[in-house]
Amino acid sequence: MMLTPRYGDSPPISIEVRTPGPHPVVRQRQRLVATLRDLPEDAWQRPSRCEGWTVQDVATHLVSTNGFWALSIQAGLGGEPTRFLATFDPVATPAQLVDREAGTAVADTLEQLAASTDGLAAVIDGLTDADWDALAESPPGHVPIRVLADHALWDCWVHERDILLPLGLPATVEDDEVLTCLRYGAGLGRALEVCSGTAAPGAVALEVHEPDARIVVEVKDDVVRVHDRLAVPPSSVARGEAVEILEMLSMRDVGAPAPPVVRELTAGLATVFDQPDAVGSALVE
Repeated sequence: MMLTPRYGDSPPISIEVRTPGPHPVVRQRQRLVATLRDLPEDAWQRPSRCEGWTVQDVATHLVSTNGFWALSIQAGLGGEPTRFLATFDPVATPAQLVDREAGTAVADTLEQLAASTDGLAAVIDGLTDADWDALAESPPGHVPIRVLADHALWDCWVHERDILLPLGLPATVEDDEVLTCLRYGAGLGRALEVCSGTAAPGAVALEVHEPDARIVVEVKDDVVRVHDRLAVPPSSVARGEAVEILEMLSMRDVGAPAPPVVRELTAGLATVFDQPDAVGSALVE
């Protein structure tokens, strides 16, 4: 199923609660590159959590996403946000891009990932405070660059775990990364529904611990607003450990059923992937 991004000056999603400090999107990617440098070569051919993809396949996928994010930000800063994702198939296209690189040496994939990470870091490090408000293209459409960075962080944070957990390696948990990903991941499915015209007005909430946070996802006036201000009925609240809820929002299997509120929040994402019960997808790039 194709994405239906909303372009123009009315972003479909607004993240209205921010974690203080620099955006962690660069730090997380640099950590992943450092981790992959220490992997033995045979580990690169081990399965990841993404169905049909090895560790090397996931790394290859991230090379292409790094390039897209850098290009999108630069176009947005130039006042002409791209519109590439209007013809993007989030199931078929990532797989095709990975298949195209089959047979690449592990060392070459690693260096491509490192170089693309450095390139994205250079673009982000050059942003001024005002630049973060410029509109650029992400899967839901044209959004502020800070929201694009949220998507980029969320996607790579999940893929980091897709690589490490099957290898029996620990995955770093940083509070600012988890909270940034949670707020964005909670709103993404609803944003995709807004873009496709299928989102019903209303609000649900997540109450998580380790780290502690309250996250309200509200659809109002054809925009998804993620904040912490609105009281909602207990039946519209999901509670749990933050990383576990975030994994569920990312359609990963945590060995337990997702609460109804979480399934409601992921419905738009599942529809885009034509996999209502999917886990381990390549996510939306």
